Amino acid sequence: MESLKLLAVFAHPDDESMGMGGTLAKYSAEGVDTYLVCASRGERGWPGLEEQNPGLSRLGQIRTVELENAVKELGMKGLYFLDYIDGDVDQAPYAEAISRIVTHIRRIRPQVVVTFPPDGNYGHPDHIAMSQFTSAAIVCAADANYQDAENLPAHRISKFYYMVDAENFINLISPFMGDMTFPVDDQLCGEFPWKEWMVTTRIDMAEHCKTAFQALQCHQSQLPTLGALAEMPEDAAASVLAMQGTFYRVFSLVNGGRAIETDLFAGLR
Repeated sequence: MESLKLLAVFAHPDDESMGMGGTLAKYSAEGVDTYLVCASRGERGWPGLEEQNPGLSRLGQIRTVELENAVKELGMKGLYFLDYIDGDVDQAPYAEAISRIVTHIRRIRPQVVVTFPPDGNYGHPDHIAMSQFTSAAIVCAADANYQDAENLPAHRISKFYYMVDAENFINLISPFMGDMTFPVDDQLCGEFPWKEWMVTTRIDMAEHCKTAFQALQCHQSQLPTLGALAEMPEDAAASVLAMQGTFYRVFSLVNGGRAIETDLFAGLR
């Protein structure tokens, strides 16, 4: 059998560690080949005083290094950038963005792909765009008539997941995070947790959450956005992160039913 491979497709440096660091660390430690496609280099993600903002180019360089270090901490096998600008991902040429993701899917040939849910977890336009681009790319990657830039052979994944924030986790972290709203145009967006009954898959990765916390610490420029969570002792922070491993199974070619999965590779092992 082919080696097991997991591809995560996100928008910014830190999405991987803040969203599913424990899960990525767990599968990497088990010998699964884990990969990350990141749409941007986080050029606009400056949480400090504006007069101290290093600017798009320099901040992108800083956050690229932070992500490279986090990926190493998580034991991931590969990191790839789409090189769109943070905050403008939803303005990327859709056919081009889809094609770039198709190329990565066909080159890596993962069985499992994970990305954001359709609401982007809390309404971030970049997250929503990556959910849509990735969903389209999965369809195109399986179509032998679709030509990507490298003319790679078609690849059909076996399982597709959304990384979701469940209600219990959000209720736990809300007191530490402060205001979790996000203005988009004339709307005020925010976290809308998934009900516990909506979750199809729960990954027990508690023993890997110290690694996840260390990966989070690699994103030094972003720690102010985590509020008190970033300042917790490692053991306490790891116990919070252990509640994260919740996913929604969008489709599977190898299993189904109401039973809660405990493995993204259920049906493939």
